[in-house]
Amino acid sequence: MDSNLLKKPAQNAGDISLFSATALGIGGMMGAGLYSLLGLASVHAGTHVPLAFFIGAIAASFSVYSYAKLGAAFPSSGGAATFTVMSFGPGVISGGLNLFQYIAYLIAAALYAAGFVEYTNTLFGGDLSTVTLNLITVAIILVCSFINLLGPSLVGRAETVAIALVVISLLVFSAMGFHQADLKTFSMSGGSAEGIAVAAGILYINFQGFGVVTNSSSAMKKPQKELPLAMFSALILVTIAYLLVSGAVVLLMPLGSIESHNGHVLADAAQIVAGKLGLVIISISALLACAAAVNATIFAASNIAADLANKTEASAVLGNRILKNNVHALTVSSVGVIILALIFPLEEVGQMASLAFLLVYAAITYGHIRIHLKTGAKPLILWCAIAINLTLFTALFINTLKTSPSSAIALIIALVSSFGIETFFRLRPKRH
Repeated sequence: MDSNLLKKPAQNAGDISLFSATALGIGGMMGAGLYSLLGLASVHAGTHVPLAFFIGAIAASFSVYSYAKLGAAFPSSGGAATFTVMSFGPGVISGGLNLFQYIAYLIAAALYAAGFVEYTNTLFGGDLSTVTLNLITVAIILVCSFINLLGPSLVGRAETVAIALVVISLLVFSAMGFHQADLKTFSMSGGSAEGIAVAAGILYINFQGFGVVTNSSSAMKKPQKELPLAMFSALILVTIAYLLVSGAVVLLMPLGSIESHNGHVLADAAQIVAGKLGLVIISISALLACAAAVNATIFAASNIAADLANKTEASAVLGNRILKNNVHALTVSSVGVIILALIFPLEEVGQMASLAFLLVYAAITYGHIRIHLKTGAKPLILWCAIAINLTLFTALFINTLKTSPSSAIALIIALVSSFGIETFFRLRPKRH
């Protein structure tokens, strides 16, 4: 392997602490999915939504194991982009996969931006015009991009403050919700085994933020120790929050109300608990969570892009043609997120993001098996990660083809285009 692939990035060791890295992971996970996809998931899982969250967490834990081992062995600001090169070598496979996962991060950031706009509209009574909502979409993405320009340490501090407020508000809501709920009259309803699997696939995007942490590994003092701890800590804390919040929601609201309120179901559940004040607090919490998720995801996407720009062997498209440095990477990433957020509605972009990351994690974990002797990972756990990711992907993809074919087609186009463009730029004659 070319030693240039392991060249140390511009970030300095110690820029991101264990606490900040954990907050970065939580920020990447606790975003629009929790606040805006509960209604869509309940359509398939009924009141078994907490079970769907738990299945998603179990699925994510296997991929977290794979990424933690890879990140500890190959610390880099490129994160998963570096893993593909180390696993498959520089070429069309790693380049195409990196381009596709770059697009996946842009889709995820667009989802979180859409969630931010949804709760902004809810906070103002749902009366904001389309033009105003579009302007808010652009504004939140640009603000998060500007924060990223100021450096990784500020990103970590911003995540810490935002997520602390989000976690406190969600825990208070959950406690009040369980206290107020009438457990005697509650009964489980809706949801089949297939529906729960589809819901778990939809909600999987809530856990993709663990990959964000690997992009900060080169800025850690001891990534071999801190990275796995930060990733699993973030996953465990977020899973507990998801189970508590989703449990409180299904106890407080009839299934029909959860499905009808869809994109802002948490705000309506909070209004049941604490009236108008509850709605306002949870809406503000949603804004902070979605903003933190946009921030963390753009951080990951731009780091992948900038890292590949310094490693031209990794991707002819990202490295040479499109992304030249951190500022350029952030600019291109921001524009891409804005376009996706303005084109696709929240539900469709949510399905696309989950599908994309299920596929990316399966592919990267397969590549990990090829080099598991270098990372010390156990092949059986890696094969389990692949099997679980592909099972959820299949269930969600079949459902998406039925309910939202445009999302499935857009994802296929993105996947085929990623490898097609990469192949084209690699095969064309190089200019001297």
